[in-house]
Amino acid sequence: MTAVRTLAPRRRRAQLNWLFTALPAFPLVLLVLRLWYLSRQDLPTMLLLVQYISPLGMISALVITLIWTVPAVVLVLRMLGGILLVSTPDEDEATRRSMLALTAQRMPDWVVLLAVALAGFTWQMRMLPTLLMLVVAILGLTAVQRHPGERRMLVVVTLIVPVVLGLVELLWLRPGIRAALAAGDTSTAVLLVAPPLLGWLLTGPVPPRAARLATHWPAVGAALVAPFVIGLVFLRAPVLPNSAVEVRAGTEPTQVIRGQLITVDDTATTILRRGGEVVFVPNDHVRSKTLCPEPVRTQHSRITVRGWAVDQSSLEWVAPTRSVSDVDPRCLGRPLVP
Repeated sequence: MTAVRTLAPRRRRAQLNWLFTALPAFPLVLLVLRLWYLSRQDLPTMLLLVQYISPLGMISALVITLIWTVPAVVLVLRMLGGILLVSTPDEDEATRRSMLALTAQRMPDWVVLLAVALAGFTWQMRMLPTLLMLVVAILGLTAVQRHPGERRMLVVVTLIVPVVLGLVELLWLRPGIRAALAAGDTSTAVLLVAPPLLGWLLTGPVPPRAARLATHWPAVGAALVAPFVIGLVFLRAPVLPNSAVEVRAGTEPTQVIRGQLITVDDTATTILRRGGEVVFVPNDHVRSKTLCPEPVRTQHSRITVRGWAVDQSSLEWVAPTRSVSDVDPRCLGRPLVP
């Protein structure tokens, strides 16, 4: 019996070693898939992109596109692991048997604080109620773990604070909830209403028999779905600048080639067109070129909460943006001079 208990932690450590070994390969796979997707599954085109695209640019696009996933992983792991720890009579036994509980127990508080701050800046406004629910749940679970004998304090932290914050949150979100219901946007209404109502339910233990079912299976499901969601989001991220090039060869009429600029060398300008076709334009045929900025993202929802669009993050709301009022005719496929 003792040998079996000793062997189990070794197996879990071996699994962790394999996980940590394979984890750095995931961003590399994403970068390769992005180039494969951009080349329309054409191997020569992909090799050309690999030759000229800057790895720093690819990594920057990866970070900007997927930065919101980091706090999501940290906070969800901390909450699920905390529920498992407070629901098990013996915490040491829980950490020996569950990698989820071990991760939650060893996660420093400053990591959680950084994750909360990062999520507050990068998550969309409609996701901020979920963020507050996670924060309230983690605070309550941490109090139960560290001060199990302080009943009055636990009642305040695990019940009164979540309920009061939930009511205040619902009052502040009321205009957005009404607008979402009136527009028929059920998903936004659920994201605004459900987290304030459920926060107090996640601050305490669950029956020990149901603890692993309530924590491990959601974590496993999220781990299986997350790579596909991250991959789909990153495959749509721009990695090359959109441009429009005026081309005129001899007495032929001027035409505009639109696409993504790959490189400009001493002899030619290389452009990747939308259909995956690579065009090499001799530099003496180039009359002008311009950078076509990404168009201003049209909001998927017109619902706002006190002037804050639900599909905007606080960083997008506060940071200055470049407004595009006059579109360059070359970006529309029309030459400046016929």
